[in-house]
Amino acid sequence: MERTLFQRAAAANGQGQDITEYTLLLAFVVVVALAVFVLAGNDIQGIWKASSTTVSAASSVAGS
Repeated sequence: MERTLFQRAAAANGQGQDITEYTLLLAFVVVVALAVFVLAGNDIQGIWKASSTTVSAASSVAGS
């Protein structure tokens, strides 16, 4: 299997391990961010519904 120029350069100057570590760190950050968005989604939806109800109520009071 032929190595790419990037792989050869990374192996030659010892940065292969650094690239792997940064890739794993990036993957961890992505997983954590996804978990935060999924878990906070219901809370954000609840806040949006509450504010929408308040605005609708205020609009009907102001309109009458």
